[in-house]
Amino acid sequence: METLPIQSSNSSYIRSARRGRHKIFIGMSPGVGKTYKMLEEGHRLKKEGVDIVIGLLETHKRRETADKAIGLEVIPRQEIPWSGVVLTEMNTDAIIARQPQLALIDELAHTNVPGSEREKRYQDVEVILSHGIDVFSTVNIQHLESLNDLVARITGVVVRERIPDRLLDEASEVVVVDVTPETLEERLREGKIYAPEK
Repeated sequence: METLPIQSSNSSYIRSARRGRHKIFIGMSPGVGKTYKMLEEGHRLKKEGVDIVIGLLETHKRRETADKAIGLEVIPRQEIPWSGVVLTEMNTDAIIARQPQLALIDELAHTNVPGSEREKRYQDVEVILSHGIDVFSTVNIQHLESLNDLVARITGVVVRERIPDRLLDEASEVVVVDVTPETLEERLREGKIYAPEK
């Protein structure tokens, strides 16, 4: 992403006024490797000199995912008190203040803790994009609004965390990440997707 030098008394640089580019890694289910692929691309671009931060990473205690994040700068989460406990969410303001070229943001369909500035993580992503920061994000296909009825008919589960379909239409790039059902079953048995008790 370009930054344009501006002559000023403090010789600072300001970002161009363009909207950030949004690349979405989408998969059929948890465990197919969306987050891992996003982190791989992040490392590749960092080696090319791109200024990258992890805006939000959910490892779900997956060792391989946590290890893949090593070497990338992480923006600390913000703490939000709710119902007598303190929960954490992505710190959108801190990402914007840091002004990286690219922010890696997991789980686009996530619903933020009550009391957050915005209800949904995708809304936070839109704010970050509006500040000229590129975003890589991840989402599972069942979180698409238009598929809600179909998913409910097939699985009997109503997916509550959804994103509008327009996010895919507006994305600069959509990358489909997939594995075979056999690989997914093996990862599930090995506890690489969810803890065995789940």
